[in-house]
Amino acid sequence: MIIKLRYGNTNTFLIRGTMGNLLIDTDYAGTLPAFYKAIKEQHIKICDIDYVLATHYHPDHIGLISELVKQGVKLLLTDTQEPYISFSDKIFRRDGYLDYEPITTENAIILNSERSRDFLKSIGIDGEIVITASHSNDSISLILDSGECFVGDLEPMEYLGGYEQNKKLESDWELIMSYAPKVIYYSHANEKKL
Repeated sequence: MIIKLRYGNTNTFLIRGTMGNLLIDTDYAGTLPAFYKAIKEQHIKICDIDYVLATHYHPDHIGLISELVKQGVKLLLTDTQEPYISFSDKIFRRDGYLDYEPITTENAIILNSERSRDFLKSIGIDGEIVITASHSNDSISLILDSGECFVGDLEPMEYLGGYEQNKKLESDWELIMSYAPKVIYYSHANEKKL
């Protein structure tokens, strides 16, 4: 089951597995009260969220991760994302009014994306994490065997014709389409059925 949460500018999603639940992305720092309200409306408690995975480490996708980790949610990230977890620290420091705590890898589960399927299966989610780095070097997508695909800020496939020489974006979409997805979930747009 997939539950869409919108409490700021970024769509976030809770995927219920048979043995664990996974939150995809969070919004900007400072949106915790709105997050609480959004999960309450969906009859979700923090203790129902076992893991959090960011599609990439830009500020509007990771602002609540440290807050959630302090409350017992485990951070899940790929080895390709690990060097980028501090990317947003300077941005949040500039906004001095935000009470942002930098993310650390202490107690994080760091996966090799090629072995992500095994971990996801262990929490009752059939699918895998793939590297889709055309948006940023740390960008990933989550593709479920049931046909749902979470791509974060990946430029929509329809935009391919508007770019010249964007082989990385073209390659990312070729990879995603090789899984024959049925629905694409974006972070800043409505989902698209294929």
